[in-house]
Amino acid sequence: MKEISGINHIGVRVASLEKARAFYEKLGFEFIIGPIGPEPVAVMEHPSGVNINFILNAAPENTKNLLMDIPEKHPGYTHIALDVSDIKAVQAELGNLGIEITEGPITLPDGAVMLFIRDQDRNVIEFHQNPK
Repeated sequence: MKEISGINHIGVRVASLEKARAFYEKLGFEFIIGPIGPEPVAVMEHPSGVNINFILNAAPENTKNLLMDIPEKHPGYTHIALDVSDIKAVQAELGNLGIEITEGPITLPDGAVMLFIRDQDRNVIEFHQNPK
């Protein structure tokens, strides 16, 4: 479909708006609205234009990511990847914020570099620097 022009938003299921908001504000996201709607949903947006819709109905006692942390592999979206201009600066900032890097940095054969973190509900976030 040639009409697709980009990604409008990312939907992420979370257990607590308060905890999700605090975590994603550390990454530079700004609270827009919520909770709204029947699910309910809250919206945060980064100045870069990345928009996240938090679906506020995850079980609070969940300690594993169904798609990433169990041996059986279920279909579904496994992570979001955020483009960054300086992976070393991101790595340093994550350290300053006390956010654990769960994997990486990994350098691909083409020179791209990535690292991964988990949010408060164990959702995976990749920071990806394209080859220079």
